[in-house]
Amino acid sequence: MSTGTDISFFFNPKTIAVVGASPTPGKSSHIILESLKRIGFRGTTYLVNPKYPSIDGCKCYSSMAEIKDNIDVAILALPASKVLEVLKPVENVKGAIIISAGFKEVGDSGRRLEEALKEIVVRKGIRIIGPNCLGIYDTVSRMDTFFIPVERVKRLKRGRISILTQSGSFAEMIVDEMASEGIGVARIVSYGNRVDVGETECLNFLVDDDATKVVVLYMESVDDGRRFVEVASRCTKKKPVVALKVGKREAGVHAARSHTGAISGRYEIYKAAFKKAGIIEVDGYEGLKDACKVLNTYDLVAGKKVLIITDGGGVAVTMADACEDLGLEVTGLTEETRKRLSAKLPGYTATGNPIDLTSSVTDEDYVIALEEGLRDEYDVVIVIVLWGPSEITERLVDKLKEVREIYNKPILICSPGGKFTRRMAKHFEEKKGLPVFFTPESAARAAAVLAGGKM
Repeated sequence: MSTGTDISFFFNPKTIAVVGASPTPGKSSHIILESLKRIGFRGTTYLVNPKYPSIDGCKCYSSMAEIKDNIDVAILALPASKVLEVLKPVENVKGAIIISAGFKEVGDSGRRLEEALKEIVVRKGIRIIGPNCLGIYDTVSRMDTFFIPVERVKRLKRGRISILTQSGSFAEMIVDEMASEGIGVARIVSYGNRVDVGETECLNFLVDDDATKVVVLYMESVDDGRRFVEVASRCTKKKPVVALKVGKREAGVHAARSHTGAISGRYEIYKAAFKKAGIIEVDGYEGLKDACKVLNTYDLVAGKKVLIITDGGGVAVTMADACEDLGLEVTGLTEETRKRLSAKLPGYTATGNPIDLTSSVTDEDYVIALEEGLRDEYDVVIVIVLWGPSEITERLVDKLKEVREIYNKPILICSPGGKFTRRMAKHFEEKKGLPVFFTPESAARAAAVLAGGKM
C-alpha cells in the first residue's frame, strides 16, 4: 500500500521523536536513544513519554502535540494497542517507524488493528515503516532505530551496499556477520508488515541515491508486483540489484504468513519477474552473504570466463565443478600462454585451467601465474591459497593486490582453513580489499554474482 508521496525524509531526517522513551536500560526505546547517540545523529531528537519530565537530562514531552517543531520521523516503541491512540491526534509528523509487533502477524485481532492503521495512513498522509520491524540503520544520515544492544549485534561501518528486508531477524543476522567481516553498508531498511512503505518505494529512492552502489533485497512477498518490476528495471540499469526470495515452498509460505503476515505467491512468478527486471537472484542466506561480500569490493563484469590458480589440486577440481555448475566458463589457456608458464614455472606445474602450482609454490609463482594467465582476457580470477606450503608468506597479500591494481581485474581469494588461515584472511580483506571465501562453493557463487548470473 502506498500514498505515493515522497519518502526521502526517512533517509535524511532533521528531527526525530522517540515515542515511549524510557530511562530503563534494556528497554527498546532506551536502546534506540543510545544508538542514536552512538551513531552521531546530527539532527534534533525529541523524547516523548508522559511518565517522565526528563530522561538523562533531556526534556521529555507528554505528547507529540506539545512539540512545536515539525517531526520528520517518529519512532514508536509502544505496545501495539497504544500505537493508534498516539497517531490519531498528531498533525506535525511526516513519517513514523513502528517497531511494535502484535499486528496482522498474530491473527484476526492484530489484522483489525493493522487495518485501522492503514486508515490513518490514508486520512492523515503519515508515511509508515512497519509495524513489526527494526526500522532504519543508515550510515549516511547517521540514524539507528535498531533496538538491539550494540554489545549483542555489532554495527556496520559505512559502505556501498543498501539492504531492504521484510525480516528484522534477517537484518540482525546480516548486520552482525557483515560487521564481523569488515563489510560496510550505506542504508538498511527493515519494514516488517509493510502497512505502507515497502520494497518498491524504498528501491525507487535508492535508484538515484549516490551513496548506494548495490541494492540487496530479502523478500517474503512483494507489495506491488507491476510497479516493483518497473522500478527494479530502472535500478538495474544503474547498479546491481540482488534478491533472495524466501517462502518458495509450502512450509516457507506458512512461516512467512506467521512472521510478517506476508502472502508469498508462486515462486515461478517471482523468478520470471527477477529475470525480466535484470535482478541477480541468489539461493539461500549463504548465497546472499557471498553476494554482499563480493559486491562490496567489485563491480559486475562483462563476461563469464574464470581463471583458477591454486596450490592444491583437489580444491581446484571442486572449484572448477562449482563454477561450471553456476554457468561460468572455466576455459583453457592458449597454447602461447601455456608455453610461457612452462618456461617460467617449475616443470611440475600444471599449466591448464586451473593452474596448479602444487605444494612447492612460492609467492612469486602466484604472481607469474596471474600475470601470464590474465593475458588470455579472463573476466574473474579465483586464487586458492592453502597456507601449508612453507614458501608462501604474508608478502603474498601485497603481491596479489599489486597485480589486481595493474590488470584491473577482480581477484577472489579462496582460502579454506582454521585459525592461521582466518588471521591471514583479515590481511587480505581489511588491509588490501581482497575478499576471502572459505569454501570453493562460496567463491564460485561470488564469481557467478559478478558475472550477473544466479548463484
